[in-house]
Order: sequence, then C-alpha cells, then structure tokens
Amino acid sequence: MQRGFAVCISGHRPEKLPTGAPLRMLQSLLFREIESAMEEGADTFYTGMARGVDLWAADMILHFRRQYPAVRLICVLPYADRLQPDSSAERFHVRAVMQAADRVIPLSEHYYRGCYRDRNAYMVQHSQRLIALLADIRSGTGQTVHMAERAGLEMHVLSVQDAILHGDPSHDYFSK
Repeated sequence: MQRGFAVCISGHRPEKLPTGAPLRMLQSLLFREIESAMEEGADTFYTGMARGVDLWAADMILHFRRQYPAVRLICVLPYADRLQPDSSAERFHVRAVMQAADRVIPLSEHYYRGCYRDRNAYMVQHSQRLIALLADIRSGTGQTVHMAERAGLEMHVLSVQDAILHGDPSHDYFSK
C-alpha cells in the first residue's frame, strides 16, 4: 500500500460483541490494526460514528494523532439528526469526538430508508482499505465488508468468533 491512503472502519455496536476480557482483546486488535495502517502511511480515517467499534476507533485515531499529526479523522453521519445519544455521558463523548474530528459529513438532513447503507457506501468509495471487526456477516458491517470487497479495497477483517474461540482474529472472510 502506498503512502497517503484512506481507511474506513466498520464494526458492530456493543450488543453484538462479547464483554469483559474478550472485548478488551478485540479492542486491542483494533488498536493494532489502526496503528499498523498509520505506520504503512494511512493518513485519512473514515468512521460512521455508531456506538461501539466506530466510536472506539475514532478515540484510537485521536489518540494516535499525537504521534501522527497529519492523520485526519472524518466522521460520516447517515443523517444530521442521527446522533441523539441516550445518556448525557454518551452525548458528551460523541460531541467531543466530532469536535476533535477534521471533518463531519452528514449525508442527509433526516433519516430515510437506506441511509446507513449509503453512509457505508460513501466510506468505502473514499477509501483504499477497510478495517472491520465482524461478528455477523448478515449485518451493516457485513454489508460494508461486501461493498469493500466488490470495490477492491484492501481487506483487514477481524473475525470476532475466531478471535474468541481460537485466538486467531486474522481469518479473512474475503481473501485477496
């Protein structure tokens, strides 16, 4: 991969992921994938700003900007009024990430059927690599993985099941 490339990140919300030590291991693997992309020259990261993997990745990218100041974080929202978090702590967290981001892109003013698919497609269309933490191929994350594969992106798909059951998170559903 050449220097100066873009990465989109996809993954599940916390309800679809394990808890405790397995979750911490998955977060560590995500951290290493993001760090590796930066070491290889990635300078732009797209996140869909959903709870779980998207927000964890955004936090990690912001952490790495101390070491890689040229790295850009771009938050892609399916619609502008999408982020109305349940708790005040979550609302504060989301706002803090968006304020620290280099760009926030709402793709529509209001919800419409298919807006999440369009958000995922936008991130894939603007990236050369996908980093995904995948537990269920029949999901929005699975849809993003399929889009990225069809678009020819470099795939870094971490299987939640393989990581938990076999200690091997590197199984790629779509070998390239």
